[in-house]
Amino acid sequence: MIHLGMHTDNLRPLSGNFQMAVDTALKYGLSHIEFGVIHGQYFVHGLGYDPAVSLQSNPRRLRKYLDSKGLRVSQIDGAFPLMGPDGSTFGVQYVQQAIRFAAEIGCPIVDTTDGARKYEGYTDDEIFRIAVENYKQCLAWADDYGVTINIETHGPYTTNAEFLMRLFRHFESERLRFNFDTGNTYISGNDPVDYLKQFRKYVAHCHIKDVSPGLAAAMRGEETGIGCSEVPVGGGVNAENITKCLAFLKETRWDGVVSIECYGADENIRKSIEFLRPLVA
Repeated sequence: MIHLGMHTDNLRPLSGNFQMAVDTALKYGLSHIEFGVIHGQYFVHGLGYDPAVSLQSNPRRLRKYLDSKGLRVSQIDGAFPLMGPDGSTFGVQYVQQAIRFAAEIGCPIVDTTDGARKYEGYTDDEIFRIAVENYKQCLAWADDYGVTINIETHGPYTTNAEFLMRLFRHFESERLRFNFDTGNTYISGNDPVDYLKQFRKYVAHCHIKDVSPGLAAAMRGEETGIGCSEVPVGGGVNAENITKCLAFLKETRWDGVVSIECYGADENIRKSIEFLRPLVA
């Protein structure tokens, strides 16, 4: 069964906070939310203008709050770039603490990714070896805490099918799975439907993003990821691909959550849900 959820990060461009995102999900009858985490404190978050959650906050209180609202967390977005030297220094500990937090709130998945650009001075093989070591350290925590780590298509390594498949096949672990993103695969120049079919075996969660015609004309094949849809899901050039991807997931009896990522204005959220709800029903 496919469940419909949303990322609280949709509210970030509006300087919305976590509670506002929860209220939005409840308003439209969504069953799941996804949120990013802050490893420490951030003054904008402290002032109430950021929809992420600090890893220093009380996870059991958060779980009680979400339980009282009837919401489940589909995934924690812990996507500090993990593939490269910064991932070794900062990303591993960030993901490990996100795993601990996820286990406390009953969230099954922590999302990870690579980064917006390739690292200068490193070959792809060197980045692959670093990625393997970083994921090895994180997977040890995932095994102990019973949490799955996802890899999301977002940067130059994860939108490279050969590199990504090599990483999955290196581990072949039930704890390492795929967060498929319709918008990032499209903007990187890939065909979202073909990419999904190639990695269907590993898919555990999805981000659903559309792409505006202007952005597609200017950036497709030049960028590898976008934060969210500027237009409602279903209102851009990626709508047909999204429809086909969801149809394929239903045909193959996929069970999981598809998380809406679009600019969080109320009209955008409403139109996105109206477009997606019949497709996942």
